[in-house]
Amino acid sequence: MTFVDELKSAVTPRAALLVVGVLALQLLFIASYVGALHNPKPRDVPFGVVAPQQVSAQLVGRLERLPGEPLDPRPVSDADEARRQIMNRDIDGALLVEPAGSTDTLLVASGGGTVLSSTLEALFTKVEAANRRTVRTVDVAPASPQDFDGLSAFYLVVGWCVGGYICAAILAISAGSRPANTTRAVIRLGTLAVYSAIGGLGGAIIVGPILGALPGSVAALWGLGTLVVFAVGAATLALQSVFGIVGIGLAILLIVVAGNPSAGGAFPLPMLPPFWNAIGPALPPGAGTWVARSIAYFKGNDVTGPLLVLSAWAVAGTAITLVTASLRRKPQAEPIAREAGGQEAGA
Repeated sequence: MTFVDELKSAVTPRAALLVVGVLALQLLFIASYVGALHNPKPRDVPFGVVAPQQVSAQLVGRLERLPGEPLDPRPVSDADEARRQIMNRDIDGALLVEPAGSTDTLLVASGGGTVLSSTLEALFTKVEAANRRTVRTVDVAPASPQDFDGLSAFYLVVGWCVGGYICAAILAISAGSRPANTTRAVIRLGTLAVYSAIGGLGGAIIVGPILGALPGSVAALWGLGTLVVFAVGAATLALQSVFGIVGIGLAILLIVVAGNPSAGGAFPLPMLPPFWNAIGPALPPGAGTWVARSIAYFKGNDVTGPLLVLSAWAVAGTAITLVTASLRRKPQAEPIAREAGGQEAGA
């Protein structure tokens, strides 16, 4: 055989296409992570201003005109209302102006991301110094001492996401990426549901009672983990049902390449570039990270929207998997399953 013949035998067209797809994922991974995280800057951070009426509008205007537009300031009636809005996750910080003195109070919430709270503190130290005033910082929702940089919630959700798509990928590799019929699709989804419950509980116990990294309800984190794992797994099963084994790559593209850097983990959403800031809340890592932090530090506030996002992924993934399975009239195996069977026979 010639070298060309050997090459054609060793690298099939299908394998060559998969290698090209892997190269594309690799380059997209680099572009997405570096693009999102290489130069974090606060942009339009929701921010409250508590000040006497005669100076409130003027101060809000000055904050709106700061270089780079780091803040989206709005007047707040009093300190209690500012704290309530921070705990409800309507705003990320607030400045309490004390007209009778020279020291103002900055309210932050490091539980939502210590990088953002530190950035706000540095920003207002400069702003106040320019006006010959000083600022003291009060952390309304402090991150746990065992939760360095407030990253534990993000890593917890990343672990759940990884478990979801790897479980779905294993189900595909072991028996064909497209379920041969509806019964098999139901079995796969049922297996995924059991795995999700176990994985969700395990993650909640590790970050809570075992490591003490996150406060908050273990039961609530368990429920969130179950939903995150199942949503990602069901979405992966659906992509495999439609696109075959290539669906695993598409799941990685959505969850890992696009979802992780836009999740608001390393840098909260207001510090991400516009594209990643926009897509993050609509993807499972971003929705899951938001809910995990709310459970741990914000009394479970403002979780309805993200939970609906995760539920939509779970429902859509389940529906697509069942529908595509019902359209398959004859049981068939994917090439990867046939190849595995052939190797066993040859052995």
